[in-house]
Amino acid sequence: MRKLGFAIATLAVAAMTASPVLAATDLTVFNSKSEIQTQFEEEAAVYSEEKGVNMEVAMSNDPVITHMGTRYSSNNPYVLSMVDAKDIYSLTPEHGIDLADLEAAADTDYAIEIDGKVAALPFCIEARGVMYNKTAIEEITGEDFDPASVATLDDFKALLDKLVEGGMETPVAIMKEDWSLAAHYLAQWVEEQEDPEAYVQALCAGEGDIINNEKFNSLMDTFDVLMEYNYAKDSAVNADRNKSEDMLAWGDVAFMFGGNWDWSLIVQSESDCEMGMMPVPQNTEDGSNTKLVGGGSKYFFIDSSVSEEQQQAAKDFINWFAMDAEGQDFVSNTCALVSPYKSNTLDVSDPLSVSVKAYADAGNLIPNYNFFPDDHITKAGASMQKYLGGEIDRQGLADELTEYWKGATPIEH
Repeated sequence: MRKLGFAIATLAVAAMTASPVLAATDLTVFNSKSEIQTQFEEEAAVYSEEKGVNMEVAMSNDPVITHMGTRYSSNNPYVLSMVDAKDIYSLTPEHGIDLADLEAAADTDYAIEIDGKVAALPFCIEARGVMYNKTAIEEITGEDFDPASVATLDDFKALLDKLVEGGMETPVAIMKEDWSLAAHYLAQWVEEQEDPEAYVQALCAGEGDIINNEKFNSLMDTFDVLMEYNYAKDSAVNADRNKSEDMLAWGDVAFMFGGNWDWSLIVQSESDCEMGMMPVPQNTEDGSNTKLVGGGSKYFFIDSSVSEEQQQAAKDFINWFAMDAEGQDFVSNTCALVSPYKSNTLDVSDPLSVSVKAYADAGNLIPNYNFFPDDHITKAGASMQKYLGGEIDRQGLADELTEYWKGATPIEH
């Protein structure tokens, strides 16, 4: 185990009024993945000491585009930034460099290319689906649990009924956050379309049918079942995420929609239950109920306005992160995430990521659609919260989504 040579202070997230003069050894990094901020800071301290650079890691509670816009307007860019895929399309055409010459670029299938250039390289692979507590399910049913046995909604509902009969009165938890409801669950309705891009363009033109769309109804049928068995259904929009994660960890509920990033909260319960993640059960025949939704997540790009020495320092860090044994250990063990780099053969250290890696290795990931409009989470999320709270029915939800999409502007790509 490596010892930390010194503690690192987090950068202030507010932009400075004047651009600081950075030394060639200064490597400022923006991290938009808040759940690993502490781990990233500690790793940066070790990396700085070992490599002779001054690496500092910052984060912000503001939306990425807002925060980054403030930094650029103050002529104070980060050397290296880790942001969502949609932000790459907004930021890198003006602010990024080509990363094609990095060794890491040839070691992943998840790089983002824009106009023939490698604009960004991934930090990890993440995916979403239904998390389950295998231990609790088996203790109540007295049977081995195979998630593949409940791929259809009919089979899933039958299992939920069996859990209720066995004493788990409400086997489901639902996160009420707009990002979970809109960016994660509802997004799958678009991602499962035969041609997501064409469907989005039709929605924006006011020509896309929602209420009669097979994928929309299939996923909302499943959501209705999740709502029916939700432990907080009498006050669903007030459910506390930490409580829900804890209930799943200890087997007070058996299922909750989410992603492998949820492990950062679940692990805090210190439960010893066996857990995993499975696809959203659906009565469908196209195989979408056998796949998680996911892919590369959180992307590095290097700023084009900083010095060549700083750009090289950022390149060195990315290559270290992707290819070096210590860097690989950081993502797989310290952060408990799935590496998107082929040379990293380490086993991941959390059960949700074990599931994600298995689906990714088998080619069973439905790709993320990364171009939702910037206000999709708040606007579509609010409509989903109204649906979750019983304020509108499915037709009302479809009407609100139809109105939202008319004239909406997806991320340019």
